[in-house]
Amino acid sequence: MFRKQSVLVLRDAPEILQAVRAALAEAEPHERAGLERALALVEAQCARTDGELRSRWVDGVLGAAGVDVEDQVKAVAVVRRAAPDLGLSQAVDLVLEAREHTSA
Repeated sequence: MFRKQSVLVLRDAPEILQAVRAALAEAEPHERAGLERALALVEAQCARTDGELRSRWVDGVLGAAGVDVEDQVKAVAVVRRAAPDLGLSQAVDLVLEAREHTSA
């Protein structure tokens, strides 16, 4: 459906996950509950797909501009202003992908 994205998704969650697991392994009993909850949250973030992360970025950009993802023309313009190096087709793909994730 979409052309291959050339937008890079950076993930630092695996390092955070490792740090929380290490902290949990050495935790005092009174710290365990909080660290276990933190671990669950980090694991959930690690499970997100690249598409979900791109869509979250688009949603944030559009939200800050007060533009709805359904208004494709305005949405593409806002995304391109936020990331000027994006080509038109890349911006269109990002908006379509975000709209797909929103309706899912």
